[in-house]
Amino acid sequence: MLKTAIVDEQEEQIRRQVRALTDEQRQQFYNVSAGKIKDPDSYATLNYIVIAGLHHFYIGKWGFGLLNITIFTLGAIFLYLNNVEVGVTLILGIVIFELYELMRSQVIVKHHNNQVSLEILDEILKQTPQSNSE
Repeated sequence: MLKTAIVDEQEEQIRRQVRALTDEQRQQFYNVSAGKIKDPDSYATLNYIVIAGLHHFYIGKWGFGLLNITIFTLGAIFLYLNNVEVGVTLILGIVIFELYELMRSQVIVKHHNNQVSLEILDEILKQTPQSNSE
């Protein structure tokens, strides 16, 4: 489970690392990250509007998204086939899980953005020795 304090500290460490980059590297970091950083409010809105899991796709968690849609669809099929207990249980399980995710959307997206930022930083720092040796 993600802890807000740990995610916040990681975000601060990333900020310090970005500040330590050269101007050119920092510009590169911001250019690359602009298209990859996700908005917590968009994630929460997708979660709130469509319980079926679209918010997972928004941050690239395709497995969770597909699992969520599959369980939700199975619940709807069971309801259609008049197996109300199973259908309601499946859909209610998804709703409860997604409500929990909705309440933690800020930390979930911040963690995602931290991971993206670390990957970008790693890529930029890997390029630096190569350019110095040329």
